[in-house]
Amino acid sequence: MRIDLHAHSTASDGTDTPAGLIAAAAAAGLDAVAITDHDNTGGWAEAAAARPSSLVVVPGAEFSTQLPWQGRTVSVHLLGYLFDPTDPAVLEEQARLRDERLRRGIGIVEKMMAAGIPITVEQVLEIAGDAPVGRPHIGRALVAAGVVTSVDEAFASLLSGPGGFYVPKADTPLPAAIGMIRSAGGVPVLAHPRGRGESRVLTPEMIGVLAGAGLGGLEVDHPDHAPAQRAELRELAERFGLLTTGSSDYHGTNKVLRLGQETTTEETLRAIVGMSSGRVVPWGWSA
Repeated sequence: MRIDLHAHSTASDGTDTPAGLIAAAAAAGLDAVAITDHDNTGGWAEAAAARPSSLVVVPGAEFSTQLPWQGRTVSVHLLGYLFDPTDPAVLEEQARLRDERLRRGIGIVEKMMAAGIPITVEQVLEIAGDAPVGRPHIGRALVAAGVVTSVDEAFASLLSGPGGFYVPKADTPLPAAIGMIRSAGGVPVLAHPRGRGESRVLTPEMIGVLAGAGLGGLEVDHPDHAPAQRAELRELAERFGLLTTGSSDYHGTNKVLRLGQETTTEETLRAIVGMSSGRVVPWGWSA
């Protein structure tokens, strides 16, 4: 099976609708794909309804979490699979994170407007639609205004890291997020643990602590990871008894990534299903 366990739709910061994501996964020749939008499950119903019989769809989400580091916090993304979307703790935290994203997004845009950059809050909110506001929505506004030529360029020049337009947001403490996903019957897997800023805080020692707190796996094969980093993560997964996954982190045209660019084994997907409570199962899954 060709399995991609990390993909985004317009329910967060992708450019394909949930139905479009499913169609794109089928067209890419995938046998299974996970819908993992940021901090919400709003695309699940549309994705499930659009699923062709040939495709397994794994319901999930990418949770915004953080860990302390040198007197401040560092953002860490956590994939949750097969959790109960009606769990009260999940609902409450996703609502809080949505509010945090909106506050942070408006703050960034207002800073840019004050600096003379020709975008508006209303424009960004229109681009985001019903999705939680994310920096890629601001990036698309910057592209439309002719400030940059792509969302990738927007991140490289204006949207990445602490800088003139940086606005922090209060994400979920990572150990608490792991416990929340587990309590909701799901399986937590660290997203791109050697990409972006995560490598600063996700030391081998910290990964061991998180494994003891219920972490289920590491996303090893990811476009942001070099071969040496993948080898290190596989060794850590073996040391701490964690699963290893592979995923594209597809965002449609917001990023230059292809569905199925990185993949997960069928054995690992079966292990994720077996590790979950069984309250939620992949759509189209056959044990």
